Amino acid sequence: MAKYINPFTDVGFKRIFGQELSKPLLLDFLNSLFEGEKRIVNLTFLDKEQPALFEEDRSLIYDIYCETDEGEKIIVEMQNKSQPFFKNRSIYYVSESIARQGERGSSWNYEIDSVYLVAFLNFSPLDFKKQFRTDVVLAEKDTKEQFSDKLRMIYLQLPLFKKEADECENQVERWIYLLKNMETLNRLPWAAQSAVFKKLESIADVSAMTRAERLQYDEALKKYRDTISVFEGARMEGRAEGRAEGRAEGRAEGRAEGRAEGRAEGRKDEKIANARKMKSYGLALEMIADITGLTIDEVRDL
Repeated sequence: MAKYINPFTDVGFKRIFGQELSKPLLLDFLNSLFEGEKRIVNLTFLDKEQPALFEEDRSLIYDIYCETDEGEKIIVEMQNKSQPFFKNRSIYYVSESIARQGERGSSWNYEIDSVYLVAFLNFSPLDFKKQFRTDVVLAEKDTKEQFSDKLRMIYLQLPLFKKEADECENQVERWIYLLKNMETLNRLPWAAQSAVFKKLESIADVSAMTRAERLQYDEALKKYRDTISVFEGARMEGRAEGRAEGRAEGRAEGRAEGRAEGRAEGRKDEKIANARKMKSYGLALEMIADITGLTIDEVRDL
């Protein structure tokens, strides 16, 4: 059993960032993320006001909804796998938090607080640039000057962060290194020099959990692993089938163009095999199309 919790589970993520005891950890991470721009003194968790947008599979997406001492709303979200219409859904999520601030009556003059989305992505979306941090603001197209500070979305693509512990140059990088590697570490680097990471070490220690907390965490870990296994198993089986068919066709034709066609068809066969496997697990057609690159009609006809 790992010494530290897996932060990509619902229980692990909420334990590190989503409870009163761990509030200093979330404050430290957010302030390092916004370093040079703002400093958050205090946070209030708003679980009861949290938009319930992703209830269909909480092992894929889960979030923390909070408010700063200045009234700004911050959504800190972990996403483990790509979802259909991912960009649109995150925009809708933030917009909903803005719209919730509306008040009835003619006296309200559209005074709204800023809403920030900070999204940990345990994958790299196909329609994102291949960079670790993507920072989205409302800006004027030609001058690039910020038009409004009421909406901001920060996406952190964890697979694109490749640094080792001794290569981390700032607090954000140290946080990302720990989150990515926590379950495999026997000790947390920087804990001896940092009160924040010392606290993280105690909160993330599996042995410090009560029996009830441990049972809840074990169930969350199983659900996380099962969900990831479904996606990875379908992808690997489809790839193997597609490659085998592609090689067979290439050998049969024995010509360069035959091999090229075989590889192309093999790639298509791989997508089809992936889609069939995902359909057998009952995944939505839109999700399958988004993951495989097939059209919804192609998926429906399988």
